Amino acid sequence: MPSSSSKRIFVLTKNKRPNKEYLWIFVFLSENIFGLKSSKKITKFYLTFFRNLCFLPFSQKVRIVHASQSISYTSSGLRHLFKEIIKVLTFVFWKFKSFADMNENGGSSKKCSWGFNSLVRRKQVDSAHLKNDHGHHQLAKKLTAFDLVAIGVGTTIGAGVYILVGTVAREHTGPALAVSFFIAGVAAALSACCYAELASRCPSAGSAYHYAYICLGEGIAWLVGWALVLDYTIGGSAIARGISPNLASFFGGLDKLPVFLARQTIPGLGIVVDPCAALLIMIVTILLCFGIKESSLVQAIVTSVNVCTLVFIIVVGGYTAFKTGWVGYDLSSGFFPFGLKGILAGAAVVFFSYIGFDTVTSTAEEVKNPQRDLPLGIGIALLICCILYMLLSVVIVGLVPYYTLDPDTPISSAFGDSGMQWAAYILTTGAITALCASLLGSLLAQPRIFMAMARDGLLPAFFAEIDPRTQVPVKNTIVIGVLAASLAFFMDVSQLSEMVSVGTLMAFTSVAVCVLVLRYVPPYGVPLPSSSQTWTDADESRLQTERFLVDATESSDSPLLGVKTARDEKYFGKRRKIAAWSIVLVCIGVLGLSSAASAERLPSFPRFTMCGVSAAILLGSLITLCCIDEDDERHNFGHQGGFLCPFVPYLPVLCILINTYLIINIGVGTWIRVLIWLLVGSMIYLFYGRSHSLLNNADYVPTTCTEKTTDHHP
Repeated sequence: MPSSSSKRIFVLTKNKRPNKEYLWIFVFLSENIFGLKSSKKITKFYLTFFRNLCFLPFSQKVRIVHASQSISYTSSGLRHLFKEIIKVLTFVFWKFKSFADMNENGGSSKKCSWGFNSLVRRKQVDSAHLKNDHGHHQLAKKLTAFDLVAIGVGTTIGAGVYILVGTVAREHTGPALAVSFFIAGVAAALSACCYAELASRCPSAGSAYHYAYICLGEGIAWLVGWALVLDYTIGGSAIARGISPNLASFFGGLDKLPVFLARQTIPGLGIVVDPCAALLIMIVTILLCFGIKESSLVQAIVTSVNVCTLVFIIVVGGYTAFKTGWVGYDLSSGFFPFGLKGILAGAAVVFFSYIGFDTVTSTAEEVKNPQRDLPLGIGIALLICCILYMLLSVVIVGLVPYYTLDPDTPISSAFGDSGMQWAAYILTTGAITALCASLLGSLLAQPRIFMAMARDGLLPAFFAEIDPRTQVPVKNTIVIGVLAASLAFFMDVSQLSEMVSVGTLMAFTSVAVCVLVLRYVPPYGVPLPSSSQTWTDADESRLQTERFLVDATESSDSPLLGVKTARDEKYFGKRRKIAAWSIVLVCIGVLGLSSAASAERLPSFPRFTMCGVSAAILLGSLITLCCIDEDDERHNFGHQGGFLCPFVPYLPVLCILINTYLIINIGVGTWIRVLIWLLVGSMIYLFYGRSHSLLNNADYVPTTCTEKTTDHHP
């Protein structure tokens, strides 16, 4: 037998009918790559596995021997052979690898950490609970629906709304500002519905990263988790840098601030440091270390002050506008001075003021009743924000004409023009509390995402440690806090603020795709670390694994490539494959349509051609999804009894379209910075995360079996 590093070709011929010969063939390109040992059992398994995929008729007998010897063949047969090999290997690469590992390891499907398979391998829903047997502490389940609403509203309503209404009204909408806020609220509600279903089905820390890991694979999950660092850490630093200007209003200007709070310029370097921002971040970090209930209580208090300020603006401003006759609406240009295009452009801008409700899902593991409270918390928080935004915009543009609003301080200028200069202090208080609430939400979510990634082995175990007394990731929180404080102290992160939106939109898009995968091609085989196979004795577990392994591995490696399964070869496999490719084509159509719609500099003919082709692909794949049944395995996926996203597949597809369009329309400079950031993250994953992933030593078992492993856990 040749050495393990040599190339090999195995051949088996069999006479099925007289004068007909068939060839079953496969190629080990390098045994070192796939980690196989020479074995007749492996050879037999592989030949059987490829029986239905490489079933090649030949007019003459083809004799292929070891690569080091001579080969005799017919030219037509060889051409047919190469053509079939190229076609088949492209399609079955994932199955080829998992089947090889299964036979080599005696029935387990341990993955090669350096194979491309690592990008599409997925974890199970309750993987966080599997570490209880090893003495790891868990997060405290103390949050109620009220706490989640406070976290969602506080994180969503930032100080930006105090500025955004003036800019959007002057440049895009005019008096119709409330219509743009309504459209943006509906668009945000689409993502909220997707989050609500996944959060109630998969109530573990990690938010969009966790859902992507379960449904889409490790590679996409890592990119989503790494992109969320932009949203929470860099976003938190940007929020903190906005405290100093607002705080200076109480002291009469930036030059009147105390020395230890005022911004200073380092001589010779020209770097403007902001000690106030760094100090605020450290205070919030210390607060988060006391426990989730304590931090949620402070969040509720700060959010209440912010909401009361907005209610004050609405009530007092509305009363003043009523007395003056709503002069802001009595204009010759009408209610829609910028037309429908301006309304939609304004909606695209104010959409980002709804970002923040997704923070609720990062605390899913700390909720007492996640199936009920998580959807309630997300929905009520978003509804409160939408109502406040719309009422605020109605009052402000009605109080004074929209073109007289100061783009930097629109609310203060509107109240000042109406003779209420004294209200400036109340407005400043609201802006400061809004910044504090948003900062608290950002620094609350980021450690839990890192904790989820560390639990999966993609980051060092240090980030997964939970303090036994406070039951929060204290060390992780301190590291994130110090990093955010350093950024806020030394850097002017205003140029990075647009990167925050990219991370959030990537998460929104991945969550919508996850809902489609869950409904149409849910994983019915999931990886189970060998150390957690405790529901039965070793022999029974091995028998169960061997019985279901082929079905599980055929569906577990690639969530978007359905394959034929043994349970219903004629219908189930065909339906699953059609659904999977339809989801892929939906994403391709959305990407093409959004790109063509945004490419204003492109000539008309190629632009409209691209729009037409992409729209046809999108509509065709959407109609296909509407015509086929959803997968019955979705009922066995995750926890039951929670919220179900309505209007599937229409709602998730529309959500993907909106988020993709917004992502593409972000500036080129921002995209360059985002790509550099994602490249850095990819390097970390390639050189650390992939080789340390817990799925390197995982066995794939059916979803119904994994329920037994988690039923005994709290």
